[in-house]
Amino acid sequence: MLSEKTSNPPETPEPVRESAVTPPRTVSSDDLFQGGHELLIEHHGEVYRLRLTKTGKLILNK
Repeated sequence: MLSEKTSNPPETPEPVRESAVTPPRTVSSDDLFQGGHELLIEHHGEVYRLRLTKTGKLILNK
């Protein structure tokens, strides 16, 4: 007699509830650059350079 094996579907993580998530802050690039074209961001002991190009694009470099 053969017995049927039922496989359980893989567990999927529970979705993040929108109400539990704090929306991200919005910061104006004008407020960040304060008239300049470059700023440094320190993150976990590393320094990143955020530049504003002549064409208005943002470039982030480590």
